[in-house]
Amino acid sequence: MARRLAVLLLALAATVAAAEEEDQDRSPEPLAAPAAVAQDLREVGRGLASWYGQRFHGRRTASGERFDMHELTAAHRTLPFGTVVRVQSLVNGRTVDVRINDRGPFLRKRVIDLSRAAAEALGLLEAGTGTKPVVLKVEPR
Repeated sequence: MARRLAVLLLALAATVAAAEEEDQDRSPEPLAAPAAVAQDLREVGRGLASWYGQRFHGRRTASGERFDMHELTAAHRTLPFGTVVRVQSLVNGRTVDVRINDRGPFLRKRVIDLSRAAAEALGLLEAGTGTKPVVLKVEPR
């Protein structure tokens, strides 16, 4: 009986070791950008886009998640959290798809506050002013 117990323990130890080794081989999945929005879109707003970054990095957003200025996210006054919005610059034509995870902007004529990564993708950081006229589009319901 002791011999059978020893064999079982050895088999169990080998199984655990193999599982641990398999777990170590797996690298964590990279964070995915928001899924692309379909081509058939409806316009939900026009105005100025602004951006926010380092000062708010790591703070909680209105949705409860932590703000990461390196992700493609944005703040909008009324769109539901999780909505993916295509933002197109009316200056250079560039587009970026962002996920709404916060509330704002709270300044007149501004329709969306973008994360630093999204602002960079649209060319807002190159302009010098930090704002650009944009159009916002989402998938129709």
